[in-house]
Amino acid sequence: MGEQAVAAPQRLCTSDELAERGKAVGFDVIQWREPVRAFALRYDGQAVAYLNRCAHVPTEMDWQEGEFLDRDKRFIMCSIHGAAYEPLTGQCVMGPCTRGRLTRVELTERDGQVYWHPTRDTQPPFED
Repeated sequence: MGEQAVAAPQRLCTSDELAERGKAVGFDVIQWREPVRAFALRYDGQAVAYLNRCAHVPTEMDWQEGEFLDRDKRFIMCSIHGAAYEPLTGQCVMGPCTRGRLTRVELTERDGQVYWHPTRDTQPPFED
């Protein structure tokens, strides 16, 4: 059986579009052959991205489109269950997510651009 090829890094947005503790940039991926939304945000200067799926129950978490941080802008907060996650690690810190963790999507920044990195399990959306 052959290994599935992993796609090249995918341009997501400009670095400026990820404002510190601001609105997230959403994007589509295929996770285990199913379409899933993901999001990227900047926290303490670092660009991070996760699948938009709560570790408690796999539902999308944003309060409004692109809004993931709590009122104090300290934690990623699930709007459905109130689960709170550490933005830099995706680790659950309180709520019904127990010891769960968000599924990370690797990012890099270079030349003022942000790229996400497909893996064997997380691929770019299918071309139409």
